[in-house]
Amino acid sequence: MNRGVTDAATTAAPRLSILVLPFISLSDDREQQYFADGITEDLTTDLSRLAEKSVISRNTAFTYRNRPAGTKQIGRELGVRYVLEGSVQRSGNRVRVSAQLIDAETDSHLWADRLDSDASDLFALQNEITSRIAVALDIELVGAEAARPTVQPDALDYILRARALYLGRCRRGRITLSRSPSTWQLAARVLDQMTDSAASDLARAETLANQALAASPRTALAHYTKAQVLRAQERFEEAISEYETALALNRNWVHAIAAFGYCKFVTGSMEEAIPAQERAIRLSPRDPQIWLYYFWIGQVHLLRSRLEEAIVWFERSHTANPGQPFPHAYLASAFGLKGDSRRAAAELSQARKLSSDDRYSSLARLRAVGTFGGPTIRVLFEATYFTGLRNAGMAEE
Repeated sequence: MNRGVTDAATTAAPRLSILVLPFISLSDDREQQYFADGITEDLTTDLSRLAEKSVISRNTAFTYRNRPAGTKQIGRELGVRYVLEGSVQRSGNRVRVSAQLIDAETDSHLWADRLDSDASDLFALQNEITSRIAVALDIELVGAEAARPTVQPDALDYILRARALYLGRCRRGRITLSRSPSTWQLAARVLDQMTDSAASDLARAETLANQALAASPRTALAHYTKAQVLRAQERFEEAISEYETALALNRNWVHAIAAFGYCKFVTGSMEEAIPAQERAIRLSPRDPQIWLYYFWIGQVHLLRSRLEEAIVWFERSHTANPGQPFPHAYLASAFGLKGDSRRAAAELSQARKLSSDDRYSSLARLRAVGTFGGPTIRVLFEATYFTGLRNAGMAEE
């Protein structure tokens, strides 16, 4: 192949295109080879469910099992930008799976991870490992592709950059937005209380979400976007249905899993919220939003008056994202309920310092701007969260 053809093939590689090479078994044990093959197949399937991804089929991937080829050569032959390779090693009742993401154009390693686990149930282990790798790769691929310099950005470029920005993956200001944010970004601005035009943002987001569903009713992204809009509108029961549909189409969508759990919480099914957040944490242990998953678990414990457990989770939330005021406010409540007025007052002071508004000036103001669910759950908030803040020194009016 001459240089001109090579360059053309590389340039033509679709964005977010990837090949999952057959995982290598570092043992002669045939059962372990089956396990490695299963990981390869499941990863290929899971990645193909992710929005905007182009994934080479397993049949093509397995032709490279015993065929020596460099990453750049594979990229040219198949027209892909990224290659995932990995290995499986078993020692006694423990299994170690390693994976590396490689840029096929530059042959540079972009990401690597190693997972160790008990091998007592290989099927469950295979499912867990492939889910975790698929989630990590989704984040890494979006970040890598959004950071690529583009002469003439198109709509997908802006979507990728918006996602990367939301996930906190901007690198030294290289990722910028110069067009309107995507639908889910509008909803996220309202959910994260980062907008002064919530009503107009939500109205625009709802229109766009309905258009997306009409155009692509069988995509997880369209249903997730609609769910986000419904959650921002506090239509939680309807949001749950949309999150469920999104997860039926993409079982590893971590943000959908966590948001589904939160909606269960605010609609009164509180104990269903914890397993959802735990799954999100397990699937994406380095997620930029992990502080929120910790925080939502803490909320359940606080409203159930399990104060020690609540404090543990709120402190984890604070450690994961020190700039957020919410964990401090809930720690203030938890310490207030325990009768530790000194620590309660200190946490309340910190929450006020970090907050971008005056929500922590009084209980009346907090009730006016916060989201505290339906009547049943509001009673629990009054008995725990607001009582604890009152004990921490927050005024009524």
